[in-house]
Amino acid sequence: MSNHLFDLIRSHIPNSAKTLIETTEGRVISYGAALETSGRLANLLVDQGVKPGDRVAVQVEKSPEAILLFLACVRAGAVFLPLNTAYARAELEYFFGDAEPAMVVCDPARHGEIAEIATRLGARSCLTLDAGGRGSLMDRARAMAPEFTEVARTPDDLAASL
Repeated sequence: MSNHLFDLIRSHIPNSAKTLIETTEGRVISYGAALETSGRLANLLVDQGVKPGDRVAVQVEKSPEAILLFLACVRAGAVFLPLNTAYARAELEYFFGDAEPAMVVCDPARHGEIAEIATRLGARSCLTLDAGGRGSLMDRARAMAPEFTEVARTPDDLAASL
């Protein structure tokens, strides 16, 4: 069995040195760097206890790293749950209570409030990621190996909950 979604993504990668993302600030991320970073992030998810089918709730600003976190979730078999950055405490309590995420990723400015909710409602960890791609998520991911063997998933397995 394979990870059908990530296999499909990988099959469309033209060349590892080719540019995948270029930001308005001039940051360039190649396909190869995206594979390495998403591999590090996938290893971090597993290290944090995220198992196939677990939800990873993400309330962060749009960034290349948020896209790479989605790829990491796909690779690790986790379900990416993006949450609107405008959601207030009551809305987060509802979503965390309903989805029961194993992990939450949020903006560092809201970490204290969100970590308290996430922990109380059963999340194993709450890491941070800001709009510039900085935070405890990326700090911890840098220590992980870039190689990751994708978790087998079927076409019926959930990859994201929108």
